Amino acid sequence: MLRRLDIPLNRDSSVRFLPWIIALMVYLAGLALAGTLVLQGALQRWDRSLAGTLTVQLPPAESGKPDAMPAALELLRRTPGVTSAEPLSREATARLVEPWLGTALTPDELALPRLIDLRIDPTASPDLAALRARLAAAAPGAVLDDHRIWLDRLAGLVLSIEVTALTIVLLIAGAAVLTVVFTTRAGLAVHHAVVEVLHLIGARDGYIAGQFQRQALDLGLRGGIVGLALTLLTLIAIGRAGAATALFGEHVRLLPALELAPWHWLMLALLPLAAALIAMLTARITVLRALQRMP
Repeated sequence: MLRRLDIPLNRDSSVRFLPWIIALMVYLAGLALAGTLVLQGALQRWDRSLAGTLTVQLPPAESGKPDAMPAALELLRRTPGVTSAEPLSREATARLVEPWLGTALTPDELALPRLIDLRIDPTASPDLAALRARLAAAAPGAVLDDHRIWLDRLAGLVLSIEVTALTIVLLIAGAAVLTVVFTTRAGLAVHHAVVEVLHLIGARDGYIAGQFQRQALDLGLRGGIVGLALTLLTLIAIGRAGAATALFGEHVRLLPALELAPWHWLMLALLPLAAALIAMLTARITVLRALQRMP
């Protein structure tokens, strides 16, 4: 609660909507921050799961033509830096496309490429360009799929989203500062006579500014807590919606899974405090500058 104020700021209607404006800004900033953290966590998990893994695709076997699988396996297994090369069965390959094609077609009816799960030593990985050339000569039509290529593209996309989210947060912070400046100036105009009386009786500028900054801190903290509560409710709703849209177990989700580390939640919990401090400092600086111009 606020201590007694010499300036009747609590009866000032100009600050009536300030907590709600701050609540909306904290809500938007919280969603942008949470989205960025979720994308970062997902990218890190994909990076760890795909580290040291490659996939070799061979064309479907055709009758009358020699099988390229044995030659490809022999080449891969004697390549320095390759720790293992294991072919995937047709049943395993069919399960990979089951979420999209269903189970109506059998593996024999699906003209699926044959896959080889290739594991390499990350500390001594082979020359992939040379390996592709040798693989094409030993098994015509073979394709070496390096997951790092599309993972790097995904990392670029995530970086673009992070920059956009950071820009949004900065714009929100700027809008919050302008809102507090406008509200504080309106309060100074409404209580101009009281401020002049306090000046005449010897009140220092810091004391008068403290009246406004305590009110801004209180209103900013109230609005920030409301915005944080709305953010948490929205994130919980998104998490439940993502779980409800899971298809075929956990293989396919129409909405991404909401996975935040404990320190991510801590960052979100600090948003109301950050909003309150920004409001307090903005109000103090605004009042001090205005008082310096007073006779």
